[in-house]
Amino acid sequence: MSTSAIDPNDVIIVGNTSDDPFAIDMAYTVGQSEDIADLISLKTFANTEFCPRFISDETDLTAIGDQLIAKTVVIVSTSSRTMSRNNLAMRNLLIARAAKDNGAAAVVLVEPDLYYSAQDRGPRIDHGTTTFERDEHDRKKFDGQPFSARLYAEMLKLAGVDRVITVHNHSSSVQAEFSKIFDGAFHNLIPYEIYADYLRESNVVDYDNLGRGLALCAPDKGARDFVKEMFHRLDLPKAKFIMLDKERSGERDVEITLHPESDMTFEEIKGHDIVLFDDMVRTGSTVVTSCEFLQQVEPSRIVFAVSHFYASSEGREKMANPAITEILTLNTLPTVLNRDVQGRLRKKMVVLKIEKWLARSLCDIIGLPAPEGDDRYQIDMSSKNPRFIHKIWSNDQLGLLYSD
Repeated sequence: MSTSAIDPNDVIIVGNTSDDPFAIDMAYTVGQSEDIADLISLKTFANTEFCPRFISDETDLTAIGDQLIAKTVVIVSTSSRTMSRNNLAMRNLLIARAAKDNGAAAVVLVEPDLYYSAQDRGPRIDHGTTTFERDEHDRKKFDGQPFSARLYAEMLKLAGVDRVITVHNHSSSVQAEFSKIFDGAFHNLIPYEIYADYLRESNVVDYDNLGRGLALCAPDKGARDFVKEMFHRLDLPKAKFIMLDKERSGERDVEITLHPESDMTFEEIKGHDIVLFDDMVRTGSTVVTSCEFLQQVEPSRIVFAVSHFYASSEGREKMANPAITEILTLNTLPTVLNRDVQGRLRKKMVVLKIEKWLARSLCDIIGLPAPEGDDRYQIDMSSKNPRFIHKIWSNDQLGLLYSD
């Protein structure tokens, strides 16, 4: 975290698309008065080449290339329904280079769902840092492919990015690569406080003041440390913890068992509300199989909490399975907020919008004053969700809202 203060006037927050609501909300939380679309022009030439330009007075010839001197430029990069991640990644590089070529002192990339993290290893033994010893079978899975995570980190650094901030990246290899290339200026923020606050303050699960009736579940050993920390943050001494094990027999076929190192047995969590945590979901095969397996303990509810929700058609179809009572996710991929994207899952989906939390973390990291207020997230759920509460405003409240 930063130890020196920075003048808010020396920080410029932009998006890699001009109308990105996530970037706009972050900039507003930090206190930036200018609209991000008024700070940078994101134009494309007739030959389809992208050319960003930090907006200047074209008639003023006295400050050519000087407008960003001593400034910190923050690029907020989120996925889009209209633009590929490949396209967005290239835009990040060019915006960073535009900032540095015009005198910016530092460039910070805020990318909640870090691109190319799936290709976190390569075919050579030195392609990736793992928690296990890589064998020929593991290396063969990446044979013929690029070690894309390393390449992306190197390209960002070459383009002028000095610091990268992301959310709940699952790969120890990616974390090691980015930490090395950015000399420690890589921040993988884990949303413990958001999940803990929502589980404590909402009615998504039912338990007493000591945690009786609640069980947290890690779907595999890789998620154990994260879920254990969640367990600690909740500070509910009578809550339970269970860990599953999975073995893949194919790309979409998994076998789920109770992990031999699990803290609790099935008998000890019988009838509990269960919250199963994971960092991301793509096809939904593993989570659905896990939740069906957990039905053995006759749970009251099973809530699937996931940081990165890739709302593919296949995933939506599978997770409509009644074994999952509710889905709790973040908006690291903002398209998940779209009701059409949610499809039938809107009936059991809750999205926690993290722009404020991420803006506060940004301020802490680069040394900006903390934003006013203490709220960290906003709740977005469809009125089709049975837990949705429609707030009816009184005439007095409406008068206050519309008064001068």
